Amino acid sequence: MGAGWFGPPAPRVLAHRGLALEAPENTLAAFEAAVRAGAAYLETDVHPSADGAAVLAHDPTLRRVAGRDDDVAALPLSELRRVDLGGGHGFAALDELLHAFPEARLNIDVKTDAAVDATIDAVRRAAAADRVLLTAFSDRRRRRVAAAVPGSATSAGRASVLRAAAASVVRNPRAMRRGVAGADALQIPERVGRARLLSPALIETAHAAGLEVHVWTVNDPDDMRRLLALGVDGLVTDRADLALRVVAAS
Repeated sequence: MGAGWFGPPAPRVLAHRGLALEAPENTLAAFEAAVRAGAAYLETDVHPSADGAAVLAHDPTLRRVAGRDDDVAALPLSELRRVDLGGGHGFAALDELLHAFPEARLNIDVKTDAAVDATIDAVRRAAAADRVLLTAFSDRRRRRVAAAVPGSATSAGRASVLRAAAASVVRNPRAMRRGVAGADALQIPERVGRARLLSPALIETAHAAGLEVHVWTVNDPDDMRRLLALGVDGLVTDRADLALRVVAAS
């Protein structure tokens, strides 16, 4: 387990792509807004640029965020910086985020296999292994990144989450521990389609297995209070400002 990442007491508020109220998501300005609001945990995503940088971007293309059909991976970082995402803000690299907020803990979703080496290099250059949680939908990718960054934390990929959910049905912490293959947390939505994924049994079994449970993406204060009452350890939210107030009052 990445002891540094889990050092502060739960519950944790993870600022999902920053706090994008006045600046676009996944920009340095959005992360600065989250830190100003009091967020200690910043959640982001990375894709590779054409010249091998780990770029802060959720989508593989610029279509949603900039109205262009280009792929992030097709452009060098210098050109991505010049893309106007709104208000004159452009793309930034993971290196910049790590260095801009040296006290923050990062939750980094490595979106593609092509982003693995760039992510590893950025975390190593910043000597930030003890303040990152590295995750991916692919367990194989997640394990590859984690193995290259000793001391980092990880959360379970999609297949591991399904195994963990199955283990929770029979409340078997040992099976859950085996099923997540070395992960430290389950980061999950409440539901997948019509099926409920989060349950008291899953939370209880995860805790017995030594895992934290973080729920995404939670933006309504009533939902935040309800989930905290159930015992979740973290809220992944677009509204870190609201979540921090809910946690402080709980």
